[in-house]
Amino acid sequence: MKKISLSLLILAGVLYSGENVLVKITENIPYVDINDSGVNVKISRIQETDNILTDDFAETSRLCPPHCIPPIKTIKGVKTIGELELIDFIKNRVYKKKGILVDARLKGAFMLETIPGAINIPFTVAQVESKKITDSLFKALGAKVNSDGTYDFSKAKDLAVFCSGLWCKSSTKLIKGLVKKGYPADKIVWYRDGLQAWKLLGLTTVVHKAIEAKE
Repeated sequence: MKKISLSLLILAGVLYSGENVLVKITENIPYVDINDSGVNVKISRIQETDNILTDDFAETSRLCPPHCIPPIKTIKGVKTIGELELIDFIKNRVYKKKGILVDARLKGAFMLETIPGAINIPFTVAQVESKKITDSLFKALGAKVNSDGTYDFSKAKDLAVFCSGLWCKSSTKLIKGLVKKGYPADKIVWYRDGLQAWKLLGLTTVVHKAIEAKE
């Protein structure tokens, strides 16, 4: 077995040159340039109009519970967004280091495939009852830990949180855990439809893992 190092593999979408884009994001937006782990990536849509999902994300029915359809809102103060709002967040918040795109799934799933620009904060982190871990997490998100143990969120980053899809609870668990520990709800938005809907629209995804292939 030979291990092919793919620190960043573009799984969907092609790098286009402006006018040749047949399947645009919107009528006026052919693609969006962003940076993912130091690599320039174009968020675009697959150009083959007969393309269909064939992987696990093509599955439509999962046992409920636990994989039930959630309401449009998660908790008070957290706004629910769609793909265009998420792309705008990536372009104008993440790319300019004013916001963080968070994949709330476990690390293994994140490494296999995710949305460009995302970092991984597994939902389990926010469920751990440890002031030390919470302090470290909030510092990483731009908050300040005061001398009395309270938090100053004035410079904390805006967060856009997602997971696998409508049926996935990881993103809501992370959001609820963060807010319960004090993170401002108005600094968080929820991409409710998640990776499955992102892929359904043929939008670019990336993988951050080496892939083994037979010679």
